[in-house]
Amino acid sequence: MSETEPSPGPTFETLVAQLRTAFPDRNFPTVDPGIPAIVVPIDSLVEVCRHLKSAPSLAFDYLASLTAIDYLDRIDLVYQLRSVTNRLDLTIRVEIDRDDAVAPSVTGIWRAADLQEREVYDLMGVRFTGHPDLRRILLYDEFDGHPLRKDWRLPAEPRTV
Repeated sequence: MSETEPSPGPTFETLVAQLRTAFPDRNFPTVDPGIPAIVVPIDSLVEVCRHLKSAPSLAFDYLASLTAIDYLDRIDLVYQLRSVTNRLDLTIRVEIDRDDAVAPSVTGIWRAADLQEREVYDLMGVRFTGHPDLRRILLYDEFDGHPLRKDWRLPAEPRTV
């Protein structure tokens, strides 16, 4: 490794250990062996994200992606983070109630969350509390429904003969 090349950051196992030390009353199950991904409880999301960004040994300064997955019985929010300094990636999964799809906004942590939360709101119907301007971003205001939900159907077109 050259002198100008940054040293590698913590391993995934070290990262999880640091989170468990910082949040001893929380459990952070991993998603799948070999994939740097953890499940974060919804009530800890903002606090954990703030820690991931501000802890110098972690420094997750880039929110690469925020999306949602509809499992019909719940919605999972998926945050893909990057620590540019430590050359480390992390995926956070948060399970939320599908019928009352609400999650706290992380726009105060990563400004990039602004448009991404609006997209998830528009297409999946997840409301982000504390978002500075939560409104549709892709569809027109009068559009009915959230087209990426698995149970959403196009309105029937009238047949003309």
